[in-house]
Amino acid sequence: MRIRAHLCFDGQCEAAFRAYQRLLGGEIVTLLKYGETAMADAVDAATRDRILHATLKIGDDELLGADVAAGDYRVPQGFYVLLSFEDVAQSKRVFDALADGGTVHMPFQKMFWSPGFGVLTDRFGTPWEVDTA
Repeated sequence: MRIRAHLCFDGQCEAAFRAYQRLLGGEIVTLLKYGETAMADAVDAATRDRILHATLKIGDDELLGADVAAGDYRVPQGFYVLLSFEDVAQSKRVFDALADGGTVHMPFQKMFWSPGFGVLTDRFGTPWEVDTA
């Protein structure tokens, strides 16, 4: 069994995944637009450039994403994507980069369980927890 996170966006999936790749590394193995599929003629012109499916592969892990149909987007709630690093400096660097243009809910700081932990929502609307193991 595998568990993977599938993130939804309102037209920002490609920009988000390119930013996540620059920050986290890995390889974007899928970035499929609605207009590149057999559904292309069935969607309006504005939807054709939206992402039907994205995959960012980082080691053995995958982050998946898509742009939902216009008007169907809902702000994510009730979960966080957790990133764990072994190095406090790397955790802090990633936290700061994700927080740029986003909202910090808990500043990156030492906690009783971690030498560095913080909570934020990035500029694309994705909620993150960044931890140092």
